[in-house]
This record gives sequence, C-alpha cells and structure tokens, in this order.
Amino acid sequence: MLRGINRQIIFEDDEDYQNFMGTIKETQEKSGYEVYAYCLMSNHVHLLLKEVTEDLGIAFRRIGAIYVYWYNWKYSRRGHLFQARYKSEAVETDSYFLTVLRYIHQNPYKAGIVKNIADYPWSSYGEYVGEPRICDVEFGLNMFSTNRTNAVKLFEEFNLAENQDQCLDYNQDVRLNDTEASNFIRSISDVQSPTEIQGFEKDKRNEVIKKCKSKGLSIRQIERLTGVSFGVIRTI
Repeated sequence: MLRGINRQIIFEDDEDYQNFMGTIKETQEKSGYEVYAYCLMSNHVHLLLKEVTEDLGIAFRRIGAIYVYWYNWKYSRRGHLFQARYKSEAVETDSYFLTVLRYIHQNPYKAGIVKNIADYPWSSYGEYVGEPRICDVEFGLNMFSTNRTNAVKLFEEFNLAENQDQCLDYNQDVRLNDTEASNFIRSISDVQSPTEIQGFEKDKRNEVIKKCKSKGLSIRQIERLTGVSFGVIRTI
C-alpha cells in the first residue's frame, strides 16, 4: 500500500491515474514482478504483487521516483508525495490471497464511491471479468475453476459478497509506536514482556489480541511485539 503524505490527494484527474498505471507497467517490465490486483484511490494505492527477479523495495522506489517526478512537474510542486515507506504484508495462503483480492476490489464500494465495484474504473476488477492489461488474472481465476466462463462467474460472486475483510493495517486512525504498544500490552495482560502472552491459555491469549486490535495495533505490530504468528492473529 502506498499512501499520500499526510493523506493528501495523489490523483487529481484521469490523466494522473493513467500515468500511474503506465508507471506500474513500466516498472513491471524492469523489475519483473507479477501483478495480481490493484486499486488506485484518490490518496492511496493497493497493490497485490509477487516478487520475482528484483526486491520489491527497489521496485517501489522506481514507482515513486517516476510518478512523483511527473506529478511534481505537472503541478509545479516540490518534495515528497508518498508517506514514508510503502506498507506491505506477506500473503502466504490461497485463502488469504482471495481475501486480499476481494478487499482490494471492494475498496471503492466500502468507501461509498460506487454502488457496484464493476463501476470503478481504476481497479483490476475489470481485468478479471474483461480484458487483462497488466494483471496475471489466470492465477486468481484458476483458484475458482479451470473453466474460464465458470471461473469468471464464481469470481464475480465472491467479489460481490458482503464481508468483514480486514487487511494490512486497516485501522489507520489510532497509531501507537512500539514502546506505547508494548506498554499497552503489559497493562492489559499483567506481564513483564509482551512475548509472555505466547504462553497464555488460548482463550486468554486471544482476548489480549482482540483488545490490541481494538486499540488500533496492526497485525504485523502485534506479531512483532508478541511473537504470536501472523496467521493466528489474523483469525482472531
């Protein structure tokens, strides 16, 4: 995920969206990553990518350098456009891959921008049900069916389904640094170190993790501080 600095707008008009799409395609050819899904919102971008020949950190620096140079030239501005480093998380299972795919495609719908995700022009949803441009849609569609027609039908049903999908630091309103987060975990679990909750009985451990999520701690931050695995935290 890339976000505009201070949540500022990074796409003012259609030309900006189109230029960013061109930047993705250009850097894809240089960096060799696979694109499985994307959604360009007014002040942030979601991308589902697979690292292939080059580290994604290098790829994102390319994306930032090319697009920001053009954006600053167009709008006669200087300085940074994106907020710090990109945010990322690993997608390690087929089920979570599909969750992230749907989460990305439903972004405009859940934000109240469109009533139907098919109506949003700047996401990869149209590539899955129509003509692919930059996405490897076969990888995702084959998870539904090896028959293309059936796969598209099942893909549409899955992506239109109501859900409570939550991915990648979805709670952006409450931010605690690691020290503050560690202190919070200690205060609610009566431990000297957050890693001690690994030894808690399952229900007690899960209750602590639920409170951490409610406080706004991200899954990755909870994992980093407690040592409880990402997969376990995500299911709580």
